[in-house]
Amino acid sequence: MSRIERSAIDRLLRPASVAVIGASDKPGALGTSVLNNLDRNGFGGAIYPVNPNRSELGGRACFASAGDLPHGVDCAVLAVPRPSVVETLIALAARDVGATIIFAAGFAEDGEAGLADQRRITEIAVASGMVVEGPNCLGSVNYVDRVPLTFVETDCVAPTGPGIAVVSQSGAMAAVLTTTLRARNLDVSYSVSTGNEAASGVEDYLEWLVDDPHTCVVAMIVEQFRRPAAFLNAVAKLRNVGKTIVLLHPGRSAAARQSAATHTGALAGDYPLMRAVVGHAGVIFAETLEELGDIVEIVRRCPPLAGRSVAVLGESGTFKALTLDLAEEVGLSLTPLSDADSPALREALPPFVPVSNPLDITAMGLSQPKIYTDSIGALLSDDRVGAVLAGIIQTDAQTCALKFPSILAAIQAGALVKPFVYAGLDEGAPVPAEWLERLRHGGVPCFPSADRAVRALARLARALGRRPGGSIAKKPIAGLADLSGSVPEYRAKALLAGAGLSFLPSRLCRSPDEAITAAEELGGAVALKAQSTRLGHKSDAGGVRLNLTGADAIRTAWKEMIASVRAYDPAVELDGILVEAMGRKGIEMILGGRRDPEWGAVVMLGFGGVAAEVLRDVTLVLPGQDRTAICAAIDSLAQAQLLKGFRGAPPADVDALIDLVEILGAVLAGNPRIAEIDLNPVMLLPAGEGAQILDALIELTD
Repeated sequence: MSRIERSAIDRLLRPASVAVIGASDKPGALGTSVLNNLDRNGFGGAIYPVNPNRSELGGRACFASAGDLPHGVDCAVLAVPRPSVVETLIALAARDVGATIIFAAGFAEDGEAGLADQRRITEIAVASGMVVEGPNCLGSVNYVDRVPLTFVETDCVAPTGPGIAVVSQSGAMAAVLTTTLRARNLDVSYSVSTGNEAASGVEDYLEWLVDDPHTCVVAMIVEQFRRPAAFLNAVAKLRNVGKTIVLLHPGRSAAARQSAATHTGALAGDYPLMRAVVGHAGVIFAETLEELGDIVEIVRRCPPLAGRSVAVLGESGTFKALTLDLAEEVGLSLTPLSDADSPALREALPPFVPVSNPLDITAMGLSQPKIYTDSIGALLSDDRVGAVLAGIIQTDAQTCALKFPSILAAIQAGALVKPFVYAGLDEGAPVPAEWLERLRHGGVPCFPSADRAVRALARLARALGRRPGGSIAKKPIAGLADLSGSVPEYRAKALLAGAGLSFLPSRLCRSPDEAITAAEELGGAVALKAQSTRLGHKSDAGGVRLNLTGADAIRTAWKEMIASVRAYDPAVELDGILVEAMGRKGIEMILGGRRDPEWGAVVMLGFGGVAAEVLRDVTLVLPGQDRTAICAAIDSLAQAQLLKGFRGAPPADVDALIDLVEILGAVLAGNPRIAEIDLNPVMLLPAGEGAQILDALIELTD
């Protein structure tokens, strides 16, 4: 839930009166720019300039200070330096001002003094009920009502229908993205830059947009979600009313996370976990600013994808090969098409042009332009195809005049029920603007690069149909109440066995003689593993011995292990040594679960072995995701081919791996005190033979 009432944000984004603190007529001054924006866009409400050195500005009486303003002004824009912000905010709160926008930087991103001032801003806002946008922001623009509360020169063009709302922590990127969208003739409803988010954040503005009739798509640029639960709640509401959220979130690299901390005062979070949770909630991720604009354009201009698999039409064999390479790289599925199963497409093509996907119609379109109409129409009407991309060579105005009418005829034959995306292959070709405008008017995005279109469609296809699951299975574990902290392997295995996980036969022993007896009962070779709450990594302490047979080997190993553990950490007190039957060889995997205090529970799975820490070939799955989603996550691993039978090896028991992931998710969902579970290694055996969990640890919260 938003902490801020909708009516309060109304006073910020739809004010009936605006005060400009630091108003000026000096060219380039922030206060001057705000006043000019309001005047140029015909703001019809009351405007109150505040400048102690002027009696009037532009024919308006000037107020000497914020404390002299009338009571109840809707929004005040603070175009003043940082040292004046807190004092001014106190005066505005005393005058019952509803909202403020703070441009000044130098707060949480600039050391302890700045952080203290930002905390004071928060206190004032909370105590007074005032909405504060910023500090360190570029303000906001309401294009619907033509209210530009920013120092960026802005000409508001009201949307003709539901448009795109831009919500960004970065003010500069909000301005850049808005410019990009408007240059593509896309309607923008609002642009809000939240900056350091002292008293209002992206979550609050998303909540406000849920019921806004002028917005159907939200484009976001966020460096840190400060209230993940509120964000996910707002996302769910937006999706329930049919609105799409597209997100650009820098932070994949450690350097980017550090930059965010210095830029907006954000703290580095767990980026992969955030991606997993937010993606599962239905948010579409973009990887670049350009891609953000591309995805948003397809979402806004086109019908939804009719399926995850697309068709591509081109005029070059090389373009066909390049598209095949790129589609494989970005994970875009291309609908298999052939002469035998595509009669309408077969009929549209010359006999010597085979049906394929990508489809290469060659240069025949120049002499027989109807090929464009009929082949595009056939692809659009094919129920197996979720979207169609045409990569066209444009060359010159004469070539365009030959091709575009037939391409337009394909979309004018009937209303588009799936995305049709146009891409010119020769960027810089002199294409008459009227052709592209007619395509856009017909609901067709136009890209200067087919690569960009392929990448954007891949992002949309990946997100298609992704919905948060219904009820999540829960497996409460008895026996946790009296435990805390690290739970050693022998106890963890006993607890998890009650949830349906199976382990190799084992015995906890407290003397060499007990271990020898246990080994005889187990039969065959055994492993000895030291057990203590202080030994999270037993191997590091020399606390593991493998493939032991016979009394002498066990007695020697016991003595050596005790000495090694004591040398590693004299404070370690052993509960005993676990004697366990040796497992079989298989494909070594890692499974684990963790509970993040902000984003919740997640299951991690990946390939283990000596290269695990180097390759980090892992993926994340949320509790409650179905088997199809888990299988897709496994397939996304770089080494997934090893599980399918590689160089004569038998296929692995992927079903058993999926079972383990489901059980781990249910255990995390059913036991809130479990902070972390580690199953490592897990040996995945051939199909039908299961998996063997060789080690297990549990970490509990107090």
